[in-house]
Amino acid sequence: MTPGKKLAGLVAATVTPMTPDGQINLSVIRQYVDYLVSEQNVKNVFVNGTTGEGLSLSTQERKQLAEEWVCQGKDKLDHVIIHVGALSLPESQELARHAAAIGASGIAVIAPSFFKPTNKDELIAFLQKVASEAPAVPFYYYHIPPLTGVKIRVEELLDGIKERIPSFQGVKFSDTDLLDLAQCINKNEGEQFAFLYGVDEQLLSALAIGANGAVGSTYNYLGRKTNLMLQALAKPDLALARKYQFLTGEFLNFVIKLGFGVAQTKAVMTFVSGIPMGPPRLPLVAASEEFIVKAKAKLDSIVWPGGD
Repeated sequence: MTPGKKLAGLVAATVTPMTPDGQINLSVIRQYVDYLVSEQNVKNVFVNGTTGEGLSLSTQERKQLAEEWVCQGKDKLDHVIIHVGALSLPESQELARHAAAIGASGIAVIAPSFFKPTNKDELIAFLQKVASEAPAVPFYYYHIPPLTGVKIRVEELLDGIKERIPSFQGVKFSDTDLLDLAQCINKNEGEQFAFLYGVDEQLLSALAIGANGAVGSTYNYLGRKTNLMLQALAKPDLALARKYQFLTGEFLNFVIKLGFGVAQTKAVMTFVSGIPMGPPRLPLVAASEEFIVKAKAKLDSIVWPGGD
Protein backbone atom coordinates (compact mmCIF):
# COMPACT_ATOMS: atom_id res chain seq x y z
CA MET A 1 0.00 0.00 0.00
CA THR A 2 1.04 3.62 -0.48
CA PRO A 3 1.04 5.53 2.84
CA GLY A 4 -0.11 9.14 2.67
CA LYS A 5 -1.37 8.95 -0.90
CA LYS A 6 -4.82 10.51 -1.24
CA LEU A 7 -7.54 8.09 -2.23
CA ALA A 8 -8.65 8.91 -5.77
CA GLY A 9 -9.51 7.24 -9.06
CA LEU A 10 -11.21 3.87 -9.21
CA VAL A 11 -11.79 1.66 -6.18
CA ALA A 12 -13.16 -1.84 -6.79
CA ALA A 13 -15.87 -2.83 -4.34
CA THR A 14 -14.71 -6.41 -4.02
CA VAL A 15 -16.97 -9.43 -4.01
CA THR A 16 -16.38 -12.10 -1.39
CA PRO A 17 -15.36 -15.36 -3.07
CA MET A 18 -17.17 -18.35 -1.63
CA THR A 19 -16.93 -22.09 -2.01
CA PRO A 20 -19.92 -23.98 -3.45
CA ASP A 21 -21.04 -24.78 0.11
CA GLY A 22 -21.02 -21.10 1.10
CA GLN A 23 -17.75 -20.73 3.03
CA ILE A 24 -15.45 -17.80 2.29
CA ASN A 25 -12.73 -18.77 -0.16
CA LEU A 26 -9.50 -17.00 0.77
CA SER A 27 -7.43 -19.11 -1.64
CA VAL A 28 -8.31 -16.96 -4.69
CA ILE A 29 -7.62 -13.51 -3.20
CA ARG A 30 -4.05 -13.41 -4.51
CA GLN A 31 -5.31 -14.20 -8.01
CA TYR A 32 -8.05 -11.57 -7.54
CA VAL A 33 -5.48 -8.89 -6.61
CA ASP A 34 -3.30 -9.72 -9.60
CA TYR A 35 -6.31 -9.68 -11.90
CA LEU A 36 -7.44 -6.22 -10.74
CA VAL A 37 -3.96 -4.76 -11.14
CA SER A 38 -2.91 -6.39 -14.41
CA GLU A 39 -6.21 -6.73 -16.26
CA GLN A 40 -8.29 -3.82 -14.96
CA ASN A 41 -5.60 -1.31 -13.94
CA VAL A 42 -7.35 -0.89 -10.59
CA LYS A 43 -5.10 -0.56 -7.53
CA ASN A 44 -7.59 0.36 -4.82
CA VAL A 45 -10.13 -1.92 -3.14
CA PHE A 46 -13.06 -1.53 -0.76
CA VAL A 47 -13.46 -4.78 1.17
CA ASN A 48 -16.49 -6.16 3.08
CA GLY A 49 -18.92 -3.58 1.75
CA THR A 50 -22.28 -4.12 0.07
CA THR A 51 -20.84 -5.95 -2.93
CA GLY A 52 -18.76 -8.02 -0.52
CA GLU A 53 -21.84 -9.07 1.48
CA GLY A 54 -20.15 -7.59 4.54
CA LEU A 55 -23.23 -7.52 6.75
CA SER A 56 -23.97 -11.17 5.88
CA LEU A 57 -20.56 -12.29 7.13
CA SER A 58 -19.50 -13.14 10.66
CA THR A 59 -17.01 -10.90 12.45
CA GLN A 60 -14.39 -13.64 12.14
CA GLU A 61 -14.96 -13.97 8.40
CA ARG A 62 -14.68 -10.21 7.95
CA LYS A 63 -11.39 -10.20 9.82
CA GLN A 64 -10.02 -13.09 7.76
CA LEU A 65 -10.93 -11.35 4.50
CA ALA A 66 -9.44 -8.05 5.66
CA GLU A 67 -6.19 -9.79 6.62
CA GLU A 68 -5.96 -11.61 3.30
CA TRP A 69 -6.58 -8.48 1.22
CA VAL A 70 -4.01 -6.48 3.18
CA CYS A 71 -1.50 -9.35 2.94
CA GLN A 72 -1.97 -10.05 -0.76
CA GLY A 73 -2.22 -6.34 -1.61
CA LYS A 74 1.15 -5.50 -0.09
CA ASP A 75 3.39 -3.85 -2.72
CA LYS A 76 0.64 -4.32 -5.32
CA LEU A 77 -2.32 -2.16 -4.24
CA ASP A 78 -2.28 1.53 -3.32
CA HIS A 79 -5.22 1.42 -0.90
CA VAL A 80 -7.06 -1.36 0.92
CA ILE A 81 -10.10 0.23 2.56
CA ILE A 82 -11.90 -2.05 5.02
CA HIS A 83 -15.60 -1.50 5.65
CA VAL A 84 -16.13 -2.01 9.39
CA GLY A 85 -19.74 -0.89 9.73
CA ALA A 86 -22.13 -3.13 11.64
CA LEU A 87 -25.48 -2.99 13.41
CA SER A 88 -23.65 -3.47 16.71
CA LEU A 89 -21.39 -0.65 17.90
CA PRO A 90 -18.99 -2.96 19.82
CA GLU A 91 -18.67 -5.18 16.74
CA SER A 92 -17.90 -2.19 14.54
CA GLN A 93 -15.32 -0.96 17.06
CA GLU A 94 -13.70 -4.39 17.18
CA LEU A 95 -13.44 -4.47 13.39
CA ALA A 96 -11.96 -0.95 13.38
CA ARG A 97 -9.27 -1.96 15.89
CA HIS A 98 -8.50 -5.05 13.83
CA ALA A 99 -8.21 -3.07 10.58
CA ALA A 100 -5.77 -0.70 12.27
CA ALA A 101 -3.73 -3.59 13.66
CA ILE A 102 -3.29 -5.28 10.27
CA GLY A 103 -2.27 -2.07 8.48
CA ALA A 104 -5.37 -1.22 6.43
CA SER A 105 -5.08 2.05 4.50
CA GLY A 106 -8.48 3.22 5.68
CA ILE A 107 -11.76 2.22 7.26
CA ALA A 108 -15.31 3.01 6.23
CA VAL A 109 -18.57 2.83 8.14
CA ILE A 110 -22.14 2.54 6.91
CA ALA A 111 -24.99 3.98 8.97
CA PRO A 112 -26.74 1.41 11.20
CA SER A 113 -29.86 0.28 9.35
CA PHE A 114 -32.12 -1.49 11.88
CA PHE A 115 -32.21 0.95 14.78
CA LYS A 116 -31.40 4.01 12.70
CA PRO A 117 -29.90 7.36 13.62
CA THR A 118 -32.61 9.97 13.05
CA ASN A 119 -30.44 13.07 12.88
CA LYS A 120 -26.89 14.26 12.27
CA ASP A 121 -25.86 14.23 15.92
CA GLU A 122 -26.91 10.62 16.43
CA LEU A 123 -25.10 9.48 13.29
CA ILE A 124 -21.94 11.45 14.13
CA ALA A 125 -21.94 10.00 17.65
CA PHE A 126 -21.95 6.46 16.24
CA LEU A 127 -19.28 7.19 13.62
CA GLN A 128 -17.07 8.94 16.18
CA LYS A 129 -17.21 5.98 18.57
CA VAL A 130 -15.97 3.70 15.77
CA ALA A 131 -13.34 6.07 14.36
CA SER A 132 -11.85 6.70 17.82
CA GLU A 133 -10.87 3.01 18.02
CA ALA A 134 -8.51 3.52 15.06
CA PRO A 135 -7.48 7.18 15.40
CA ALA A 136 -4.45 6.94 13.09
CA VAL A 137 -6.38 5.31 10.23
CA PRO A 138 -8.14 7.45 7.58
CA PHE A 139 -11.89 7.29 8.14
CA TYR A 140 -14.61 7.39 5.46
CA TYR A 141 -18.36 7.62 5.82
CA TYR A 142 -20.25 5.21 3.54
CA HIS A 143 -23.48 6.92 2.49
CA ILE A 144 -26.01 4.54 0.89
CA PRO A 145 -29.55 5.63 1.84
CA PRO A 146 -31.31 3.28 -0.65
CA LEU A 147 -30.10 0.35 1.50
CA THR A 148 -29.83 1.84 5.00
CA GLY A 149 -32.90 4.07 4.90
CA VAL A 150 -30.77 6.76 6.60
CA LYS A 151 -31.34 9.88 4.52
CA ILE A 152 -29.37 12.42 6.53
CA ARG A 153 -27.81 14.71 3.93
CA VAL A 154 -24.06 14.45 3.68
CA GLU A 155 -23.79 18.22 3.25
CA GLU A 156 -25.21 18.57 6.77
CA LEU A 157 -23.12 15.71 8.15
CA LEU A 158 -19.83 17.23 7.00
CA ASP A 159 -20.40 20.55 8.76
CA GLY A 160 -17.79 20.53 11.55
CA ILE A 161 -17.04 16.81 11.18
CA LYS A 162 -13.26 17.22 11.52
CA GLU A 163 -13.69 18.55 15.06
CA ARG A 164 -15.64 15.42 16.03
CA ILE A 165 -13.69 12.90 13.91
CA PRO A 166 -10.11 14.14 13.32
CA SER A 167 -9.29 11.11 11.14
CA PHE A 168 -12.16 11.84 8.73
CA GLN A 169 -10.96 11.80 5.11
CA GLY A 170 -14.01 11.53 2.88
CA VAL A 171 -17.22 9.89 1.73
CA LYS A 172 -18.27 6.97 -0.36
CA PHE A 173 -21.39 8.60 -1.80
CA SER A 174 -23.75 5.90 -3.10
CA ASP A 175 -26.84 7.94 -3.86
CA THR A 176 -28.27 9.65 -6.91
CA ASP A 177 -28.71 13.02 -5.13
CA LEU A 178 -26.11 14.95 -7.07
CA LEU A 179 -27.29 18.23 -5.53
CA ASP A 180 -26.20 16.96 -2.10
CA LEU A 181 -22.87 15.76 -3.52
CA ALA A 182 -22.29 19.08 -5.30
CA GLN A 183 -22.92 21.03 -2.10
CA CYS A 184 -20.51 18.76 -0.22
CA ILE A 185 -17.78 19.42 -2.76
CA ASN A 186 -18.49 23.16 -3.03
CA LYS A 187 -18.51 23.74 0.73
CA ASN A 188 -15.44 21.65 1.53
CA GLU A 189 -12.97 22.71 -1.14
CA GLY A 190 -10.34 23.61 1.42
CA GLU A 191 -10.55 20.34 3.33
CA GLN A 192 -9.01 17.96 0.78
CA PHE A 193 -11.72 15.39 1.43
CA ALA A 194 -12.06 12.47 -0.98
CA PHE A 195 -15.49 12.32 -2.62
CA LEU A 196 -15.88 8.88 -4.13
CA TYR A 197 -19.04 8.26 -6.12
CA GLY A 198 -20.83 4.93 -5.83
CA VAL A 199 -23.46 4.84 -8.58
CA ASP A 200 -21.42 3.49 -11.46
CA GLU A 201 -23.85 4.33 -14.26
CA GLN A 202 -23.77 8.03 -13.26
CA LEU A 203 -20.05 8.40 -12.57
CA LEU A 204 -19.39 10.89 -15.36
CA SER A 205 -22.01 13.26 -13.93
CA ALA A 206 -20.39 13.07 -10.49
CA LEU A 207 -16.92 13.68 -11.93
CA ALA A 208 -18.22 16.73 -13.75
CA ILE A 209 -19.20 18.35 -10.45
CA GLY A 210 -15.93 17.49 -8.74
CA ALA A 211 -15.94 13.93 -7.43
CA ASN A 212 -12.35 12.73 -7.42
CA GLY A 213 -12.96 9.01 -7.68
CA ALA A 214 -15.42 6.16 -7.47
CA VAL A 215 -16.10 3.00 -5.50
CA GLY A 216 -18.15 0.43 -7.35
CA SER A 217 -18.72 -3.17 -8.31
CA THR A 218 -18.34 -2.69 -12.07
CA TYR A 219 -14.69 -1.68 -11.66
CA ASN A 220 -14.00 -5.33 -10.88
CA TYR A 221 -14.66 -6.18 -14.53
CA LEU A 222 -14.98 -2.84 -16.37
CA GLY A 223 -12.16 -1.04 -14.58
CA ARG A 224 -9.95 -0.71 -17.64
CA LYS A 225 -12.79 0.74 -19.70
CA THR A 226 -13.76 3.15 -16.92
CA ASN A 227 -10.14 4.26 -16.56
CA LEU A 228 -10.19 5.11 -20.26
CA MET A 229 -13.28 7.22 -19.57
CA LEU A 230 -11.36 9.09 -16.85
CA GLN A 231 -8.46 9.64 -19.23
CA ALA A 232 -10.81 10.96 -21.93
CA LEU A 233 -12.39 13.39 -19.47
CA ALA A 234 -8.97 14.62 -18.38
CA LYS A 235 -7.86 15.46 -21.95
CA PRO A 236 -10.62 16.79 -22.15
CA ASP A 237 -12.51 14.74 -24.74
CA LEU A 238 -16.04 14.85 -23.37
CA ALA A 239 -17.56 13.07 -26.39
CA LEU A 240 -15.27 10.07 -25.87
CA ALA A 241 -15.87 10.08 -22.12
CA ARG A 242 -19.62 10.07 -22.73
CA LYS A 243 -19.26 7.14 -25.12
CA TYR A 244 -17.65 5.03 -22.40
CA GLN A 245 -20.30 6.05 -19.87
CA PHE A 246 -23.13 5.31 -22.30
CA LEU A 247 -21.76 1.85 -23.08
CA THR A 248 -21.34 1.00 -19.39
CA GLY A 249 -24.89 2.24 -18.92
CA GLU A 250 -26.11 0.12 -21.83
CA PHE A 251 -24.79 -3.02 -20.15
CA LEU A 252 -26.13 -2.09 -16.73
CA ASN A 253 -29.51 -1.07 -18.11
CA PHE A 254 -29.75 -4.48 -19.78
CA VAL A 255 -28.83 -6.54 -16.71
CA ILE A 256 -30.87 -4.43 -14.29
CA LYS A 257 -33.97 -5.36 -16.30
CA LEU A 258 -33.03 -9.03 -15.82
CA GLY A 259 -32.58 -8.53 -12.08
CA PHE A 260 -29.11 -7.39 -11.07
CA GLY A 261 -27.61 -7.47 -7.60
CA VAL A 262 -24.70 -8.91 -5.67
CA ALA A 263 -25.41 -12.49 -6.78
CA GLN A 264 -25.42 -11.47 -10.44
CA THR A 265 -22.27 -9.38 -9.96
CA LYS A 266 -20.51 -12.49 -8.66
CA ALA A 267 -21.61 -14.38 -11.76
CA VAL A 268 -20.40 -11.63 -14.12
CA MET A 269 -17.08 -11.40 -12.30
CA THR A 270 -16.66 -15.16 -12.56
CA PHE A 271 -17.16 -15.33 -16.33
CA VAL A 272 -15.14 -12.19 -17.07
CA SER A 273 -12.16 -12.89 -14.82
CA GLY A 274 -12.19 -16.70 -14.83
CA ILE A 275 -11.84 -16.62 -11.03
CA PRO A 276 -14.59 -18.66 -9.33
CA MET A 277 -16.48 -16.28 -7.07
CA GLY A 278 -19.04 -18.86 -6.02
CA PRO A 279 -22.59 -18.32 -4.83
CA PRO A 280 -23.86 -15.52 -2.59
CA ARG A 281 -24.96 -16.13 0.96
CA LEU A 282 -28.63 -16.58 1.78
CA PRO A 283 -31.05 -14.86 1.65
CA LEU A 284 -29.46 -13.99 -1.71
CA VAL A 285 -29.64 -16.77 -4.27
CA ALA A 286 -27.27 -17.56 -7.13
CA ALA A 287 -27.75 -16.03 -10.56
CA SER A 288 -29.66 -18.21 -13.00
CA GLU A 289 -28.02 -19.84 -16.00
CA GLU A 290 -30.34 -17.77 -18.18
CA PHE A 291 -29.00 -14.58 -16.64
CA ILE A 292 -25.39 -15.68 -17.13
CA VAL A 293 -25.94 -16.54 -20.80
CA LYS A 294 -27.74 -13.28 -21.56
CA ALA A 295 -25.35 -11.06 -19.59
CA LYS A 296 -22.29 -12.61 -21.21
CA ALA A 297 -23.78 -12.24 -24.68
CA LYS A 298 -24.61 -8.60 -24.01
CA LEU A 299 -21.16 -7.77 -22.67
CA ASP A 300 -19.50 -9.54 -25.60
CA SER A 301 -21.66 -7.60 -28.07
CA ILE A 302 -20.55 -4.15 -26.89
CA VAL A 303 -18.07 -2.47 -29.21
CA TRP A 304 -15.92 -0.11 -27.16
CA PRO A 305 -14.06 2.86 -28.62
CA GLY A 306 -10.89 1.60 -30.25
CA GLY A 307 -12.65 -1.59 -31.32
CA ASP A 308 -12.03 -3.76 -28.25
